Amino acid sequence: MLLSDTSDLIQQLKNKGVKRVALQFPEGLKRRSAQAAIDLKGAGFEVIISGDPCYGACDLALDSLAMADVLVHFGHFPVDDQPKVIFEPYAIDFDTTVLENAIPFLKGTTVILVTTAQHVHLITEMEKFLQSKGISCIVTKGGGRTPERGQVLGCSFKAAKACGTDEVLFVGTGVFHPIGIALSTRLRVTALDPVTGTAQEVNGDALMRRRFAVMVKARGAQNAGIIVSTKSGQQRMDLARRLESLSPHAVIVTMQEVSPDELLNLGFDCYVNTACPRLAYDDQVRFPVPVLSPQEFEILRGVRTWDDYTIDEIV
Repeated sequence: MLLSDTSDLIQQLKNKGVKRVALQFPEGLKRRSAQAAIDLKGAGFEVIISGDPCYGACDLALDSLAMADVLVHFGHFPVDDQPKVIFEPYAIDFDTTVLENAIPFLKGTTVILVTTAQHVHLITEMEKFLQSKGISCIVTKGGGRTPERGQVLGCSFKAAKACGTDEVLFVGTGVFHPIGIALSTRLRVTALDPVTGTAQEVNGDALMRRRFAVMVKARGAQNAGIIVSTKSGQQRMDLARRLESLSPHAVIVTMQEVSPDELLNLGFDCYVNTACPRLAYDDQVRFPVPVLSPQEFEILRGVRTWDDYTIDEIV
């Protein structure tokens, strides 16, 4: 969907007999919210906008939905069945010939091709271009949180785990996704940024060094807070209870927003994150004490070996 054209959404809402609509936008699209709301109001709907931070389809504005007939969530595909939520993915186009920049980095002639939700509508076109250059593509559905062919999330890399080759081509911005793919699959990963045209080989070595330093610091912790998110698609209470059972000094802590100030106020020596996996990896420098992934806590408690280290995912 292009946010400049809400006509299809308006018709869909009218077909459902909706009167009150709640709108939710991720951080990169929030500036589009005012115009979308005005368009819907002009079509006769009552509209409210969720102003809270939004990190993905796992973070639905259910409080806003309670005040409306439906919630329209922009920017992502659904991660679970929500009958009162309308998901409006946001497509970003690019010239697929930019993939030629990645070809010199590939070692073989067969790759697992993956991308993010913003670009999955181009996956077939990407396949055709690479095939015209002699590169065969393996593209699979991840399933569950990643329903589209070739789609990966920062917390789910299942589509990159297809068989048939030892090489992955990730098309998208940033390096977290390809680093996660490398650690999750143990395959060789080439990342292509379709905006800048920059290609590079990516591995998880630097992240692993940082995570090892965090684990070393956490070894001296006398207690641990097991963070459980209350967000709709991030709550992993069963996992938290299992982790809590590994130590008599671990306690479950529920949180809506995981912030440095709140962790400091709670006063635990370290924390184990079962909320969005990216919190531990992306935000560690912001936190006052070590924040471990579930797998890292298992290593410290002796129920997992370092050789079995893997990046945390929500499947």
